[in-house]
Amino acid sequence: MAAFATRSAPFLGLAAVLCVLAGAQQLSPSFYSRSCPNLASIVRSEMTSALQRERRMGASILRLFFHDCFVNGCDGSILLDDTSTFTGEKNAGPNANSARGFEVIDAIKTRVEAACRATVSCADILALAARDGVNLLGGPTWSVPLGRKDSRTASQSAANANLPGPGSSLATLITMFGNKNLSPRDMTALSGAHTIGRSQCQFFRNRIYNERNMNASFAALRQRTCPRSGGDSNLAPLDVQTADGFDNAYYRNLVGQRGLLHSDQELFNGGSQDALVRQYSNSPSQFSADFVTAMLKMGGLLPSSGTQTEVRLNCRKPN
Repeated sequence: MAAFATRSAPFLGLAAVLCVLAGAQQLSPSFYSRSCPNLASIVRSEMTSALQRERRMGASILRLFFHDCFVNGCDGSILLDDTSTFTGEKNAGPNANSARGFEVIDAIKTRVEAACRATVSCADILALAARDGVNLLGGPTWSVPLGRKDSRTASQSAANANLPGPGSSLATLITMFGNKNLSPRDMTALSGAHTIGRSQCQFFRNRIYNERNMNASFAALRQRTCPRSGGDSNLAPLDVQTADGFDNAYYRNLVGQRGLLHSDQELFNGGSQDALVRQYSNSPSQFSADFVTAMLKMGGLLPSSGTQTEVRLNCRKPN
């Protein structure tokens, strides 16, 4: 997979990308302009409240969006509870006891349903909430193409198969993102989401005790709250510099061998992404621009043809 910065962030104009997405995916930022004109303000208001309660929630919602889109497209499937007919994604390995923020999406959905019933999908709410979480933490903003539908089912096995883990190699990351038509550059930019959020000790223990490509003082710092045994759920910030500010410090950490997860440091470890990581570490604007481009591409992933979809009235269960 905290206090929110409120400084203004640039709006990144990507009309060309939006047009391509709108044409290819039949999504449009104006999809609800008539049917639910207050949608954006409702989502923004609820996300602002959620982040005021807990700044970390911005990272949690962004992670939900990633984990939704990587499993059969951005269809809100991660939000579904298990039923008698399917075992969903919430308890898949990458999500069990770590995916969080479902109650925030529920709260937004309740307000949206009151304003425009049976109109806005949970998948679109999640996409907007992820964007607002990034922006409220000081990151960029962008126009979110809308018009997704919600899947009526979910698959735990698909989540286990499609989500890269914290121990992934660079080759594995490139392959798994490539399977979603996301380039190595997209992958490296999207990994910058780890400039916010926390990770559990169990996911970085091996790195801080056994890996050599790690700053010694940083390893010692993390060992204070992540013992060799026990404390599996103890948390540490993914970005040691600005844990809850969306910026390019993540890449500066990698250059200094302060990546928390093995999969983080793989981006700067003598491989194909080193030059790009160094570029992002020196240019916040380049990182922001590439992050937005990659988010738009990932947000354009839709369910395979034949998937049964609808606009769910309750994000946790099919209608």
